[in-house]
Amino acid sequence: MRAVLTWRDKAEHCINDIAFKPDGTQLILAAGSRLLVYDTSDGTLLQPLKGHKDTVYCVAYAKDGLWSPEQKSVSKHKSSSKIICCSWTNDGQYLALGMFNGIISIRNKNGEEKVKIERPGGSLSPIWSICWNPSRKALNCVAMVMDSEMVFPLVCVLFPQIGKDRALNFDPCCISYFTKGEYILLGGSDKQVSLFTKDGVRLGTVGEQNSWVWTCQVKPDSNYVVVGCQDGTISFYQLIFSTVHGLYKDRYAYRLVKKIAIYRHSIWRNCPEKIFRSHGEVGVFRGLIQMHYGKFECKKNLLVGGVHHIICEKRLQCLSFSGVKEREWQMESLIRYIKVIGGPPGREGLLVGLKNGQILKIFVDNLFAIILLKQATAVRCLDMSASRKKLAVVDENDTCLVYDIDTKELLFQEPNANSVAWNTQCEDMLCFSGGGYLNIKASTFPVHRQKLQGFVVGYNGSKIFCLHVFSISAVEVPQSAPMYQYLDRKLFKEAYQIACLGVTDTDWRELAMEALEGLDFETAKKAFIRVQDLISSMEERKKQGETNNDLFLADVFSYQGKFHEAAKLYKRSGHENLALDMYTDLCMFEYAKDFLGSGDPKETKMLITKQADWARNIKEPKAAVEMYISAGEHVKAIEICGDHGWVDMLIDIARKLDKAEREPLLLCATYLKKLDSPGYAAETYLKMGDLKSLVQLHVETQRWDEAFALGEKNPEFKDDIYVPYAQWLAENDRFEEAQKAFHKAGRQREAVQVLEQLTNNAVAESRFNDAAYYYWMLSMQCLDIAQADPAQKDMMLGKFHHFQRLAELYHGYHAIHRHTEDPFSVHRPETLFNISRFLVHSLPKDTPLGISKVKILFTLAKQSKALGAYKLARHAYDKLRGLYIPARFQKSIELGTLTIRAKPFHDSEEPGALCYRCSTNNPAAQQPGQTSASNCRQPLHLPASSYDVLHLVEFYLEEGITDEEAISLIDLEVPRPKQDNRQQEIANNSSQILRLVETKDSMGDEDPFTAKLSFEQGGSEFVPVVVSRLVLRSMSRRDVLIKRWPPPLRWQYFRSLLPDVSITMCPSCFQMFHSEDYELLVLQHGCCPYCRRCKDDPGP
Repeated sequence: MRAVLTWRDKAEHCINDIAFKPDGTQLILAAGSRLLVYDTSDGTLLQPLKGHKDTVYCVAYAKDGLWSPEQKSVSKHKSSSKIICCSWTNDGQYLALGMFNGIISIRNKNGEEKVKIERPGGSLSPIWSICWNPSRKALNCVAMVMDSEMVFPLVCVLFPQIGKDRALNFDPCCISYFTKGEYILLGGSDKQVSLFTKDGVRLGTVGEQNSWVWTCQVKPDSNYVVVGCQDGTISFYQLIFSTVHGLYKDRYAYRLVKKIAIYRHSIWRNCPEKIFRSHGEVGVFRGLIQMHYGKFECKKNLLVGGVHHIICEKRLQCLSFSGVKEREWQMESLIRYIKVIGGPPGREGLLVGLKNGQILKIFVDNLFAIILLKQATAVRCLDMSASRKKLAVVDENDTCLVYDIDTKELLFQEPNANSVAWNTQCEDMLCFSGGGYLNIKASTFPVHRQKLQGFVVGYNGSKIFCLHVFSISAVEVPQSAPMYQYLDRKLFKEAYQIACLGVTDTDWRELAMEALEGLDFETAKKAFIRVQDLISSMEERKKQGETNNDLFLADVFSYQGKFHEAAKLYKRSGHENLALDMYTDLCMFEYAKDFLGSGDPKETKMLITKQADWARNIKEPKAAVEMYISAGEHVKAIEICGDHGWVDMLIDIARKLDKAEREPLLLCATYLKKLDSPGYAAETYLKMGDLKSLVQLHVETQRWDEAFALGEKNPEFKDDIYVPYAQWLAENDRFEEAQKAFHKAGRQREAVQVLEQLTNNAVAESRFNDAAYYYWMLSMQCLDIAQADPAQKDMMLGKFHHFQRLAELYHGYHAIHRHTEDPFSVHRPETLFNISRFLVHSLPKDTPLGISKVKILFTLAKQSKALGAYKLARHAYDKLRGLYIPARFQKSIELGTLTIRAKPFHDSEEPGALCYRCSTNNPAAQQPGQTSASNCRQPLHLPASSYDVLHLVEFYLEEGITDEEAISLIDLEVPRPKQDNRQQEIANNSSQILRLVETKDSMGDEDPFTAKLSFEQGGSEFVPVVVSRLVLRSMSRRDVLIKRWPPPLRWQYFRSLLPDVSITMCPSCFQMFHSEDYELLVLQHGCCPYCRRCKDDPGP
């Protein structure tokens, strides 16, 4: 550990206390009666704080930010004695106060005293410093308290003392925990700050000062320490710790203590007054099993050899477990490096390097050191080979020197070295590091170099242990390079020893072949056994009784790369197939053709296939495709074309294949689809006759027109086409088309769900014309279900009529809503009057969602008043009085209610509705729910545009007359007998007179249908008009309108009583309009205003 001074400043008064801001950015200190705030990064004085009339002795930040330097007023509490020190708990809930009378007071953050502790000695033992341990949580916190003589720890909340008092040889003035509570900073009259363990063992000095150290604190979450002295000096230090480590074979240990070493299964740690030993297996050490007390001044390393501790300074000391010095060696110069080189228990050897260049070998049971050699430069690092015959030394000039210990001869030297290590498993191999490189040297061969940061500390087999900063790493280094260096000099046995440390299978084979060629059969056999290769297979074949030496020799030649000689031997031994396999494996296809059988197609195909495989491996895909095709391996050819995106070659292959070869054709189509060539993929599917895959292709590529055309020809794929099409439409917000697609696919439930959702959305968004359209579509959907499923017929017909009625209501209400919301209206007053009267008479008891009775009645009252229907207007205003009126209509309705009282109590006849059956003018104010004539009960038929009464009378067919017969009778259109009008012309000088004389035939002049319109005046029951075949023959086709409902509904027949006034019926929704209104609406919207059928679309 070393302390680096970062900055220093001096105040006018003694520094009594220091505190860091919780984030560590600022430092506040008490100097005299002022508080000084510093920037911790550079020591800048930010501001002085004034407010105390007397000397400030202590200051502390609360962890929860209870107080800040910028706060103007703070809470104050009285104490029984002068407060010298204070400290907050880690959670900011409790404050410990140290007083001059020796009392410790524990208070909560509101200032209430919770615990009071009295130290022995009372006022003679002031509490100079107190500090909570930051490593504990909640309230169970450890505090370190210091009085004028002792330092002792205590624990909250019960505060029993948990440690012994520890006497000091100076007057302590301040105490502070370092990092996470593992260490303690202590300062006082010794004019320095010292680092202790949490148990009170001194580790070292942080910084020496010129006066008493009055306070010291640690910056939060860092290695920075600030010191305040009696003379006003403030010093800011950074503590830098070095890693202490130990290595034994492949075991490694390190920590931040003074010294450490590892030997076999034990770890030894050296602290100033203790030596600890831990024992364990496989990297798990189970705590301390030996401890020794006493002060040991160790400046270099703690080494462990057998059962002895070796403490080194300028001399070496050997201590027993009990701490008794057994032996001591005095050196001529300062010890620069020391290393354990092993030995039997109690007789371990040490290798010692001195500053004067002398290198000694010491045995722990011998008082006399052995001088190995002496060089001119100081020793920096050293190591001895496994056989104790060679010595490697790194000197202060960064040179690695290797000596023969017996002859003291310098074998070689290498520059740029800072550490060195011999391989513990190979006598002639060492490694050294320096200049950012790792160097491996075998014997006297050139150095093999690779990049590596750090210092080499060990070399075991193929593992090199390297220390970089604070961590050690094991680098696995293949030994191929030194092995080949030995092979180049035909040193096969040495190469084999190097290979045993770790090389690849290829290296083993190379070693085996080189040793075989060098006639070192023993080494070759060992190498072949390592890879379980040639020797083992030949031995196995001999055991099985094989005796053909030509065959064995051919195998040897093939392994040696003498392929032509091997092929000749294979042929001579009658194994031409082995020669063929050999050349094929070697991709020597021209030679392989010489060993083909007599035109055997299987062997030819096999050879071409292997040749294609070879072309594929060497990145010649086009040549490989051609070879695969010629060999009949179409699947492999297609895979290559597909992977490379060759569409033209794929379609050529597909067109040449027979339709019975489904697997390659299917693979072709798959790749074509993936390569965005759906047209070619469709062609391939058609060739295969795979219509289902063709449909899926059209659906996946969204080629809907082709899919629909295929679906028309093959109805069994209807669901596979229209369901995905509907889902695609829905995903693209084309819900109406999606509903139709679901309907076509026979997915009635999904179609209804889409329509219901569209309807609800339209009503919620006040798009009532859209809601009417969707309800009409829902009704037709229900009619289709009733036609397809007899079991649901009655339920679906009920829903059909319900949805039809809702469609009519919402269609009419759309005009009312727009009239009340928009500033201008596009409808005439008569139309608005008719619509509102229709809605009032048609609304059910439970008003449909979104329809406002207030708007309907308000429109009806307003238009009735304008058209002279005062009685109806008064009735509408009376109805409005029982409803909740929105604020924007309140004033208009109140005014209308007052002004209508000045009008007559009856309606004019004009706004009434004329019944064309009984010629009765119905009053404007009818009973709610009454939509038929008041006299004849004939239902009134309203157009979906102007909502006035159409001149139509519905009639029914006599029993036994079918719809087809009725149509044929009406189409006959038998002319009525003409009246026989005779005329007489009289002329004179002043005038010319034409006289008509009428005559009647036997049938009379009465229309048969008109005769059927008779009714019982004032009857309460509706009597429908039923016509016979005679009446049907008398009708004109242009006077009859027919609603041709699909089954199970019956057709509806209507007779126009004013043939000259044209009526148009939509062939889709069967709504009737005045022809002029319908043509105008179609021109405006391009479609029917009710069902939105385009004018060019054919009817159902």
